Amino acid sequence: MADTIDIQNKPALTKKDFASDQLVRWCPGCGDYSILSAMTNALPQLGIPKENFVFVSGIGCAARFPYYMNTYGFHTIHGRGPAVATGVKLANPKLSVWEIQGDGDALAIGGNHFIHALRRNIDINILLFNNEIYGLTKGQYSPTSPTGLVTKSTPFGAVERPFHAGELVIGAQGTYYARTIDTNPKLMAEIFVKAAQHVGTSMVEILQNCVIFNDDAHAQVTGRDNRDDFQLHIEHGQPMLFGKDKKKGLRLNGLKLEVVTKGKNGVTENDILVHDAHEGDSTLHMMLVRLKPPHFPVVLGVIREVKAPAYSERLAAEIELSGQKSRYKNMDDLLNSGETWEIK
Repeated sequence: MADTIDIQNKPALTKKDFASDQLVRWCPGCGDYSILSAMTNALPQLGIPKENFVFVSGIGCAARFPYYMNTYGFHTIHGRGPAVATGVKLANPKLSVWEIQGDGDALAIGGNHFIHALRRNIDINILLFNNEIYGLTKGQYSPTSPTGLVTKSTPFGAVERPFHAGELVIGAQGTYYARTIDTNPKLMAEIFVKAAQHVGTSMVEILQNCVIFNDDAHAQVTGRDNRDDFQLHIEHGQPMLFGKDKKKGLRLNGLKLEVVTKGKNGVTENDILVHDAHEGDSTLHMMLVRLKPPHFPVVLGVIREVKAPAYSERLAAEIELSGQKSRYKNMDDLLNSGETWEIK
C-alpha cells in the first residue's frame, strides 16, 4: 500500500478533495454515480496522500471514471487498462493504483490482460462495473449477458453462456475477490477500503444498473420485495445468515450448498456455515460465487482474501539477488568487460 500521510503536517483528506471539476456525463439514474460517490467516501479513509492515487481505465461508460476523480489518471485503450496499471505500479510501487473496467472491456477484448493481472498478483485494485450489456456502443450483448437476452446484436436472444467474474478470478488464482452492488454505497465504500489494504490484485465486482439499455438487470436482487431473500451479506468469521429476520442460512449438504431455516427441522445456528475468506482452498469460495436466484441468494461482501507475495515484491527480490550475483555493478563494468578496443 502507498505511503501514509504524516498527520502532524498534513490535514486529513475529505470527500471534497477527490471531487473533480469535470461535468459528470453519465446518463441520469446510472449506477455509476453511486460508485463514484462510494469511492470519494472511501479514499479519505486510507491515509494516503492524494498525489499517490492513480486511476486507469479502458473504453466504455465506466472508463470515464478517471475524469471524475481529482487524482492522477490515464484513459487508455480498449481492454488494456490492466496492462497500463501494471506498468504504473511497477514503475512506482508506492502508488495506489485503481483500474476501472466495464464487463465488456474487461472480459471480452481485455480478457487476457484481466486474468494475467490476477495471476501475477500485481498490487493494484480492479473495479469491474457489471451491467451485463455494452452501454457506450448502445446496447449490444456482453460476455456477462444471460443466455436468451434480447439486444440489438442478439434480436432473437443470446445463445452464449455468460462469464461469471468470480469464477474467472478464482480460476486465475486471484487472492482477493469481493462483490457489491450499486444500490448499497455504504457496503461499496467498505469493500473499496479493504481492497486497497490488500497486498496483491484486488478485484471488486459491482452489480451496476444501466437504465437505458439493460434496466433492472439485477432487479431480482435489488428489488425492495426481494432483496432480503436474495442478498447474503457475508463477513469473515460470521455465520452466513440472510433473510429479513436473519433466520435463513447456508449449510453444506455433502458436496452441495443448501438453504436452511433456523428453528425448522432441528436446524440451529451451529448448523450454519461460518465464512472463512482467508481459506487457501478455493472450493467453497467458488461455490459461493456461483449462487444466484431463484434458489439461492447472491453473495455480497469479501468472498476471498488470502495472502500471497505480490508481483512487485517478487520482482524487487529478484533484482536485488541478480545484482548481488552479477559481476557487473555499473555500466562501466559492462562496457569494459571481455575484449575491448580503444579507437584513437
